[in-house]
Amino acid sequence: MTKQERINQSETRIFKAVFPNTTNHYDTLFGGTAMQLMDEVAFIAATRFSRQRMVTVSSDRIDFKKPIPAGTIAEFIGRVTYTGNTSLKVRVDIVIEQMYSDHREKAITGEFTFVAIDENKKPISIFNG
Repeated sequence: MTKQERINQSETRIFKAVFPNTTNHYDTLFGGTAMQLMDEVAFIAATRFSRQRMVTVSSDRIDFKKPIPAGTIAEFIGRVTYTGNTSLKVRVDIVIEQMYSDHREKAITGEFTFVAIDENKKPISIFNG
């Protein structure tokens, strides 16, 4: 399988309904909750790409462009954007969608860096699998 085929195959999409128990006093999704879900989606995409044990080593720039209100649907899209020998980067976009219309818009974008590790927690090639 080519690298591009692996990238395409590992793209990960998760949908979440934004309920009041995940929102702040402005009735929008907590930033920390968004970041946690983004890291989870990025981890899944990284693991699906490499089929290795992956750990998050950094979150590079996360841009909160629009608030995510309660009562909307949030789509988390994770896609590998860079591969090195032992590390890779995954961009995660959150797109919000109104429940009762077709309107969609990008709300948050962030990038996460992962390293593949062996059973001794030492870096290994992401292409070993």
